[in-house]
Order: sequence, then structure tokens, then C-alpha cells
Amino acid sequence: MTNNEKAELVLRGADVVTMDAARTVLTGADIHIRAGNIVAITATGSAPPDARTVLDARGCIVAPGYVNAHQHLTATPLTRSLVPETVTGSESIFGWAVPTHAAVEERDDEVAAMLGAVECLRRGVTTVLEAGTVAHPDAVARALRRVGIRGRVGRWGSDSPGMPGTGPVAEVLAAQEANVRAIGRDEDDLVRGWVTLVGHDLATDELFTGALELATRLGTGATWHMSPHEEDVVAYAQRSGLRPVEHLHRIGALGPNLLLGHALWVDDRELDLLLETGTAVAACPAAYMRLGQGLQRANRYPEFARRGGRLALGSDAHNASDAIDLMRAAWLLCALDRDQGGPDPLRADETFALATCGGAAAAGLAGVGSIEVGARADLVVLDGADPRWVPRSDPAMQLVWGDGGNAVRDVVVAGRIVVRHRQVLTVDVDALRAEAAERATALRARAGLEPLPRWPVRPAR
Repeated sequence: MTNNEKAELVLRGADVVTMDAARTVLTGADIHIRAGNIVAITATGSAPPDARTVLDARGCIVAPGYVNAHQHLTATPLTRSLVPETVTGSESIFGWAVPTHAAVEERDDEVAAMLGAVECLRRGVTTVLEAGTVAHPDAVARALRRVGIRGRVGRWGSDSPGMPGTGPVAEVLAAQEANVRAIGRDEDDLVRGWVTLVGHDLATDELFTGALELATRLGTGATWHMSPHEEDVVAYAQRSGLRPVEHLHRIGALGPNLLLGHALWVDDRELDLLLETGTAVAACPAAYMRLGQGLQRANRYPEFARRGGRLALGSDAHNASDAIDLMRAAWLLCALDRDQGGPDPLRADETFALATCGGAAAAGLAGVGSIEVGARADLVVLDGADPRWVPRSDPAMQLVWGDGGNAVRDVVVAGRIVVRHRQVLTVDVDALRAEAAERATALRARAGLEPLPRWPVRPAR
């Protein structure tokens, strides 16, 4: 590097899982970072690291930061594992989630988002796409910036009576545009605005098409929920005589700037339409299994990915998968496909790509998901001394089958060290934990919801 390219941060001596086009793994490498980007990758010892900060990564594995493409960060981090396993999906939404969001305060959303972002970072997630902020997207964006994670934040929209963010189409679209402009839409912004509808059968055709046109005009992405269960299939059969994805295609509401949350229950024709239109899909396998939505009966994700579909992974909500753990999602998707006994099941290296470069591509995130010169410096340092990495074998297999996101030691986002030696540096986690507990109790009381534990819970005597 020239003097003009002097690095601000160097990660020294790592084994680097680049996730470049050739899927190269570099041993004994220094990663030089300046202005939030990777400016050089050199052999350790070829030159003394010349930087303001040197992070010693000798003996460690450095991977691209993981991309969580579908994560709810409002309210649910404060109501983790509250919704009973015995209720239906509709009961979960209308009997538990809607009352919770109706009772939430702005500071609740901010604290919940900070708590979720801290959980993301501790598990190696450096980019999170909020799957729909019901009430206070500005507070969520503020929380993500404070924690130092890369994010996309949208305001939920619907023109179905009784739903959060409901209203006439023009009013909903105006609120969506105001949200994107307020949060920001510059490609260099750490946190950007996003167009977000509730989805399912809770939007008219005019709102679906208007939202996608708005995202195109603003140069951002759009997301909404569809077909995580069979109920959407039934609803659209009554609505138009078509299946959900076919209906969206007929009205012109599919395309490369749409990241469709779920799309689990799709048939052959719907799969073809997703591929033909370049529509991306965010799969949340842990949530479907927790909620009993039929992943093993309806899973077409491996086929979608193998045919060139734009597939990403997500964790969904804290009353769905109950944890932000992208490597668990990767593990499940890979394991279930292999257990089906087909001739060419997903491999660990392919699944890890869905959590990094593939997920970034699906979400339209430029420069994210790989470790190359010119890429964003979003990096995860995995502790090579952790027993999960001793001895060292195939890194792809160890990342998915062995590590599971448990060995995260350090995290860098946009060239900034935000986790060091497993400690989040950007917020006071102890104070956050205390406030979250206090707010969770108050929120449950306002919403009239209480945990229903299977085991008796009482003070010790």
C-alpha cells in the first residue's frame, strides 16, 4: 500500500474464509482496513502492519459478517418465549403479537432493537434487515446506529382494517416514503430505510404494486410476508383463485428489489415465477419448526437455491425461532435437506454462502458478504483456540456443523471494532439488560399478557 492508503485497522495473522467467487481460504493473512472498506490483504510478515490499530487474529478464523435477512426487532426481544407453543399461528399474531405492539412505547422499541442488535453481534451477524417496525422505525434506526450494526429498517404498512400501520393506500405509501427519507437511503449509510408491508392477504393489489413501485423510485428494497403456512394459500384461493405468488405475479408485484419473507408453501409454478422474476426469498427454518408450519412437508428452498434463486436466511422473531442464531438456521436447512435422502443435498459450503455472500446478494447489499479488496469491512473473528476448532479440518464443515456461531470472539462492522473478546463495546450491556427486564414486565402488564410456564415457578423458602 502507498502512504495515502495507510490502514486505520489491520486484522493480523488470520486464516481468512473470503467467500470470494472462488471461495478461497487464505492462511496467515493480514486484512488492511481504511474508511470502512478493505483496502488490501497481504501475507503476515511480508511487511510490518502500519495502522492506528492492530487486532491480533493469529490462530483465529476470520469470516465475512453474517447477513440476517429477516429479523423482527420491535417488542419481541422484550417478550422472548412468551407465546405458548400450543396456540395456532393466527392466535399467536392476533392474541399475542397485536396486543403487544398496541401497548409498546417508543423507548420499548428502542431498547428491544438494541437488545436484538447486541444479540446479533454476539452471534456474528453484522447486517440485519428488520422485518417490519410497527410503531417507531426512527427509534429502531437510532438503536441500530448506536450499537453499530449495519441495518435496513422499514415501517409496517397495511390497508386491511384492524392491522398495525393500516390506512388508505395513498396514506400508507406516503408514510413509507417519509420513513425511507427520514432514515436515509444513501448506499454508504450504515442504516438505511426500507419499504415494508405486513403482506400475507393484508394488502390490496393497489398497495402491493404501489409499494414495489415506490421502492424502485427510491432506490431501495421492499419486503413483506407471504406463505409461511398454508393459511395464505387458502386466503388467495378465495381472493383470486390463484396461489399467493401467482397472484403477486399477475398484478406485477414481483421483482428483483423484492425480498419475500418466507415463501415456504409454494408449488412448482410459484417456484418458477420467483426464479423468472428474480424475486429474492428470506427463509427462516428455525421459526417454521418452532411454530410447526411444515418445513419438512413444504421445503423447496434447496431446489430454489440450486436453480439459481436468490435465497437468504433469517431468524424471524423471538416468539418464532426464539433466538437470533443464523448458524442454527444454516445448520437446520442443511441437515433437513440431507436427511431427506435426495441425490444431491445441500452442502455446508453452499449453506454458509446463504448466510454471507448469497444472503447479501439476495438482499441487494453491495460490497457485503465477502472478504475482498473493495468490500465493506464487516468481519467476524472466530476463536481458533475454542475446542470447536481443534483440530482444524474443512473450514466450511466446521463453520456450519461444528461452530454454530459459538466461537465468535471479535466483530468488526464498517471497519469499527464493535465486539472485542466477546464483549460489546458500543453500549453498556449491563444497563441495557436491566432496562430491558424492567420494560418487559411493564409491557406485558399493559398488554394484559403473562407467561404460562409449564413448570411451577415460585420464590424459594
